[in-house]
Amino acid sequence: MGQFELSHRVVLAPLTRCRSYGNVPQPHAAVYYSQRATKGGLLIAEATGVSATAQGYPETPGIWTQEQVEAWKPIVDAVHRKGALFFLQIWHVGRVSTNELQPNGQAPISSTDKQISPDPEHGQAPLLVYSKPRRLGTEEIAGIVDDFRRAARNAIEAGFDGVQFMKDSSNDRDDEYGGSLENRCRFAIEVIDAIVSEVGAHRVGIRLSPFVDYMDCVDSDPMALGHYMIQQLNKHEGFLYCHMVEPRMAIVDGRRQIPRRLLPFRKAFKGTFIAAGGYDREEGNKVVAEGYTDLVAYGRLFLANPDLPRRFELGAPLNKYDRSTFYIQDPVVGYTDYPFLEGDDKNNESTVEA
Repeated sequence: MGQFELSHRVVLAPLTRCRSYGNVPQPHAAVYYSQRATKGGLLIAEATGVSATAQGYPETPGIWTQEQVEAWKPIVDAVHRKGALFFLQIWHVGRVSTNELQPNGQAPISSTDKQISPDPEHGQAPLLVYSKPRRLGTEEIAGIVDDFRRAARNAIEAGFDGVQFMKDSSNDRDDEYGGSLENRCRFAIEVIDAIVSEVGAHRVGIRLSPFVDYMDCVDSDPMALGHYMIQQLNKHEGFLYCHMVEPRMAIVDGRRQIPRRLLPFRKAFKGTFIAAGGYDREEGNKVVAEGYTDLVAYGRLFLANPDLPRRFELGAPLNKYDRSTFYIQDPVVGYTDYPFLEGDDKNNESTVEA
């Protein structure tokens, strides 16, 4: 993967864990991430806010203050001591927020002033009713781009090997940041350009979800959207990876079916390709063997199985995840207490390291 040497193709997907109190990463995160670290493995950290306005969920981490940078350092060190690579996903949630989570109780900022519909099915707990956002003025957008630039620089200072950037948004603007496909992608491209100029294309990956209908975000032509973005990524020589999410899965004959519509993007992108979305060991091996993707990112399975690469290697049974503990603030339960394979002493080793 660029200048990085990986020993296997099992990637930890970025997972919001809601355990960074006061938006500051905590020591228990060193245990959590180092548990899942393997020599030559790639971990992508939970989405981390680029500014005080970027927060959309309780107790999520940030990377915009020096205190946050210093708090990340021992976490990154714990992962690196295991020989793993560690990337930070930096984000801004846009309108997926509430006044309570914003500085001075202000409205969330976005590309639109349309409020998100309450959705009891989106899986977050507790259910949030999102506040009405404020559409950013054209002159304010450069400031948000700069927030991403600073966050990328801070991530490298904290010791991360690179950054992954993601920004999904609904867009009904009528200025140069709205309307045409090129205009709607302008903000994302400006952020990419800023981050690449700050830390180098060889340290930057992006997560794109053109098919995902989430938080009232849907695109009328996701194939065109994805292709245009990849064309822009390819302009940066050495841009490290493109991480894409499969369209929603379906159950056919009692078995989960993955649509596998990412192949055109994988063929078009010049760097390393990462697929995510409902994969198990069998499906993951299959898509790698077929050349459909280079790496496969696992979320819930990796959460519940800190030694997932080892279990895949041995064909060992997997722990079941507990959805009710995904987003609680407990520093142990549903976080660092998932068991390793019996007889494996890696669990104790990870705890000592932290």
